[in-house]
Amino acid sequence: MSPVVSTTVTRVTGKRTPLRRVESPQEPATPGPLDYLSASRLNCWQQCRLKFWFRYVARVESKPSPALLVGQAVHRVLQAWNHARWRGEHPTADDLRETFTIGWTELADEYAMKWTSTDEEQAHRDQAWSLFATYLAETPIPPDEKPEGVEVSVECEFAGLPRLIGVIDLVRTGGRIVDFKTSARTPSEGQAAQLHETQLSCYAVLYREATGTTEQALELHHLVKLKTPRIVITVLDPMTKIQEARLRFLMERCVQGVLAEDFTPSPGLHCMSCDYYGRCRKWQPRDVARRVA
Repeated sequence: MSPVVSTTVTRVTGKRTPLRRVESPQEPATPGPLDYLSASRLNCWQQCRLKFWFRYVARVESKPSPALLVGQAVHRVLQAWNHARWRGEHPTADDLRETFTIGWTELADEYAMKWTSTDEEQAHRDQAWSLFATYLAETPIPPDEKPEGVEVSVECEFAGLPRLIGVIDLVRTGGRIVDFKTSARTPSEGQAAQLHETQLSCYAVLYREATGTTEQALELHHLVKLKTPRIVITVLDPMTKIQEARLRFLMERCVQGVLAEDFTPSPGLHCMSCDYYGRCRKWQPRDVARRVA
């Protein structure tokens, strides 16, 4: 990950206060399941506790997929574009295409991607660039708007719970928290709000802890992988007290469940795309016992 941009966020009073941030969330070399909590860990717990066990307790590595590579490559060039805007620069499409190509190559090497043919890789690479190019053409962000934060790592302490950590993709002017997502389906506003409430609530809590102010809005920018890429912007109100209480409840139940070794599987349609589908078909209750320390 590129170094976090040193940045500030405007308070409602007009004063400016630095974001309290972590250069990268301070993880132990082999973090345990309760060393910290994050949006991704909580989402995994909500989706399937056995999947949580495979990923964060047994630490079974998953095989990188083309979809992951596309998403990461798009995210990397978005990050570079936002960093450039923060510095007051205006990169050309050619500049960004070069940044994208370098990033794609580095990620493909890092993931040791195995392609069936050069045509397969080219198709996925073209799809990733097309998503970003479409976003660049249709983005609701004015070209002269300077970000208040880019890829900011923040953390928050909770009494009696592991610390919460996260990385916010973008903080727009006025404290508008933005999360970028690539998706195979076009989300409705209701679906987006429901599916991503945990993640957005985590970011809202972290932002408030870091700045002492309430976010102005929460935005989901979906880059949808259709034949003709589509950009869907969902703008949500700031986190409510009820949503904050739900997040706290979820964190508490996650900790209690991990300590109780309650890794009950949750079969459903999501199983078909799960990294641990094959292993899950063979699991036995004794496999998940006495592994949380």
